[in-house]
Amino acid sequence: MTETLVSQPVTRDPHHPLDPPAEYTRLREDQPIVKVRFPNGSTGWLVTRFEEGSQVFNDPRLSAKRPRHDTPEGEVDEAEEAAPFDAGFVMMDEPEHGTYRRLLTARFTPKAVQNKLQPYIDRVVDEHLDAIAAGPETFDFVQAMALPIPCLVICELLGVPYEDRDGFHEATVDMMDMGKSREERDKGAHWLINYITNLVAEKRRTQATDGILAELINKTDGEDAVLSERQLIGLGVLLLFAGHDTTAAMMGLSTLTLLTHHEQRKELMEHPEKIGTTVEELMRYLTIVQFGLGRVAKEDLELADAQIKKGDLVVVAMNAANRDPRAFQDPDTLDIDRKMARHMGFGYGVHACLGQNVARAELKTVLPKLFQRFPHLRLATPLEEVPMDFTGTNYGVRKLMVTR
Repeated sequence: MTETLVSQPVTRDPHHPLDPPAEYTRLREDQPIVKVRFPNGSTGWLVTRFEEGSQVFNDPRLSAKRPRHDTPEGEVDEAEEAAPFDAGFVMMDEPEHGTYRRLLTARFTPKAVQNKLQPYIDRVVDEHLDAIAAGPETFDFVQAMALPIPCLVICELLGVPYEDRDGFHEATVDMMDMGKSREERDKGAHWLINYITNLVAEKRRTQATDGILAELINKTDGEDAVLSERQLIGLGVLLLFAGHDTTAAMMGLSTLTLLTHHEQRKELMEHPEKIGTTVEELMRYLTIVQFGLGRVAKEDLELADAQIKKGDLVVVAMNAANRDPRAFQDPDTLDIDRKMARHMGFGYGVHACLGQNVARAELKTVLPKLFQRFPHLRLATPLEEVPMDFTGTNYGVRKLMVTR
C-alpha cells in the first residue's frame, strides 16, 4: 500500500457534534491504515476499521507500553521516568498486566457492582432528581447530574471524601486537556499525586478500612507487599480521574443524544427493559475516547498490507472503528435494539476498561430515571450551541442546558 503521510484528523463538525470527524470516514473507506503525523509532530499509523483495530489490541507483538501521541505540537518524547505518575497496568503487557489488574477485578465484577454499589447508585440518583425537581426549570445537566453522580460513586468505591470533588475534578480537567501546555497539564497531575499521597498517609494514620484505596495500602505494606509506594499512588490517581471523568463525559453525551433522537427516547421510555442494549448502543455510537489508543510494535509485522516496523506507534481511532459498516449494519444510525457481540466503547481486549460495569450501572440507572421523572425534558439551546469538549482526552459536553 502507499504510505501517504497525513495529519491526524481530530476536528469534528460542530453542526454534527455526535459524529466522528468526517475525515475518518474517508480514511476508513480508502486507507484503513495510513501513515500519520500526530499533533505533537511524531509519526505513526492510524487504523480506522474495526477488524484491523481489534487485531491491534489483541496482537501480542504490539505493546501497551507506548508514548503519548495526542499532546500539543513539539511534545514528542515523554520518557517513562518523566511521567508524573506510574500509570500501572494500563501500560503493561501480559502476563504482568493481568497480575496487577487482578488486584482490583473483584470489586468491579457485575455481581459486586449489583450487590454492593447499586443500592448506593439508586439512592444518590434519586436524591439528585429530587433536587432538580425542587430547582429552576432550566438547569445545567452536567452540574446537576453528569458530574456529581460519577464523582459520588468513585468516592464511595475508593474511600475518597466527596467534599474534595471540586479539587480533583479541576485537576483532572487540566491534566487531560490536550489544548493546554505541558506545564498546565503537569500541574493538574501533580495536584492529584499530592492529594492521593496525603490521603494515603491519612488512611495509614487512622488505619482506615473503607474503600479500594485502603485495600491497596494493605497490598503495599508488610512483608507480602505486591505494590511499591509509587505504584500505589499511581493506581489511586488513575482510578480517581478515570473513574469519574469518563462516566461523566458519557452521561452528558448520552443524555444529549437521547434528547436529539426523539423516537429512540420514546421507545426506551415505553420499553425500559431495553436499557441494557441502549447503553451498549450509546457506547458504540458515541465512543468518547476521541484521540484513539495506541500500541507500539515490538517487532516488524504486517497489518492490512501496511509494513509496520519495530518501534512504530499504531493508534486505533475507536470512534471510527465503531462506525465501520463492515462490523455494524447502518452504523451511523442510533438503534437501541441493536444486538452486538462486541464494540470498542470500553476499549478492547485484555485492556478493556476495568470500570465498565460501574459505568454501565450508572448509565442504566440515570437515563431511565431521568426521562421517567421528567418526560418533557428538552434542550434549552440549539444543538449547535451546546459547548463540546474538543480538546479533552475524553469527548463530551462542557455544559448541557436543559428545561424540564
